[in-house]
Amino acid sequence: MTAAVSRQVFRLPDLGEGLTEAEIVEWKVAAGDTVGIDQIVVEVETAKAAVEVPVPYAGTVLTLHAEPGTVLAVGEPLIDVGPADEPPADEPPADEPPADEPPADEPPADEPPAGEPPADEPAAARYREEERAGSGNVLIGYGTGHTPTRRRRHHDRKPRAPRVISPLVRRLARENGLDLTAVTPTGPHGVILRRDVEQAVAVKAAPEKTPPADEHQPAEKTPPAETTPPAGTTERIPLRGLRRAVADKLTRSRTEIPDATTWVDVDATGLLAMKDELRQARPDLGIGLLALLARICVSGLRRFPELNSSVDTGRAEIVRYGHVNLGFAAQTDRGLVVPVVRDAHRMTTAQLAAELTRLTGLARAGNLPPEALTGGTFTLNNYGVFGVDGSTPIINHPEAALLGVGRVIDRPWVVGGAVTPRKVAQLSLAFDHRVCDGGTAGGFLRHVADCVENPAVLLAHV
Repeated sequence: MTAAVSRQVFRLPDLGEGLTEAEIVEWKVAAGDTVGIDQIVVEVETAKAAVEVPVPYAGTVLTLHAEPGTVLAVGEPLIDVGPADEPPADEPPADEPPADEPPADEPPADEPPAGEPPADEPAAARYREEERAGSGNVLIGYGTGHTPTRRRRHHDRKPRAPRVISPLVRRLARENGLDLTAVTPTGPHGVILRRDVEQAVAVKAAPEKTPPADEHQPAEKTPPAETTPPAGTTERIPLRGLRRAVADKLTRSRTEIPDATTWVDVDATGLLAMKDELRQARPDLGIGLLALLARICVSGLRRFPELNSSVDTGRAEIVRYGHVNLGFAAQTDRGLVVPVVRDAHRMTTAQLAAELTRLTGLARAGNLPPEALTGGTFTLNNYGVFGVDGSTPIINHPEAALLGVGRVIDRPWVVGGAVTPRKVAQLSLAFDHRVCDGGTAGGFLRHVADCVENPAVLLAHV
């Protein structure tokens, strides 16, 4: 006689990239639902991204261990799954069917007990091994392809409408103006997955061409109004998720890095003229101001590699990188994030423009994978889109430098001995004084300024 499968506790798995906790955003299941291996059961938000978490067991959901808004540490109980015929912990048993009429959702007698993968499905077993090892690999995609079982409803519960796509996928489609009825699904039972929407967005963008990344951030966009607490009261807002991660990183930056800032005003008329000429000659490339500034930064880091580095305080060493992973600040509904363009030194200006646009779209849709937010070696921050002239930016720890760009406005400028209106902007460079002195920092900033004022200078450093 085979023993019944006992209650199985699924704990919050290791989500990778050094993440130690996550906040429950939305449960996709409820107590009493029947789930299958690899079925998405909850959406959580980490300090870097929203993640849909699949369960490695099959059976009946017995307990949900946390309400939405709760922050759980990795390893804490997330959900309990029991045998398919076990009632949930918070509900009485459902009416049992007649003895000669097996429940419609029960597997045939020759199938293994709920929660155990069939012998001929090594993918399910491999998933469980990966989950136990804490690799988090399967959380980036949508599981191993095992078809989830149908949820079984209790007779005393009103059935919910069938879920065909996740809220994240719906939001991604909505923000890209995509008609979901025109999307070809690749998920089990015709479910539209995130990759389906991303593919459809890419196809849609091909003829229409998404505007460059810097034009996705209009200066006139105003932030939502803050809610003022009633007079005489004090409001406490928990630092969670992205906001907490940003606070920790900025605090560490100011605590560990002896930073200094240098700045210069530049005549950007020539750079804007180059941008307009590229738009007219090759509108299909979508090269905007941010892409040109990124290209200039890469050129400057080639000449001044001291700024493309970090400091290993434990070993008292400066770590200088042979590659440029260029981060750029992007404002989203979740707050400020810094996506990373990997191997930017290998890209043409057109390739930089395409990657900046792609990452900006993912950031605004909340779909950036954690690995897209790590590994940067230098950061570019175009805060001019907020209508400000300058700033003393905080270095994105553990990097050694950050270039800030203010708004470009008409100002009087002396050209050939005469005062004339020109397009002028302020550039600010914050740098770690441990990796270089002011001469190196000034040399980098002057190179950037020269390229902005005379873009032909770039040709000498291609």
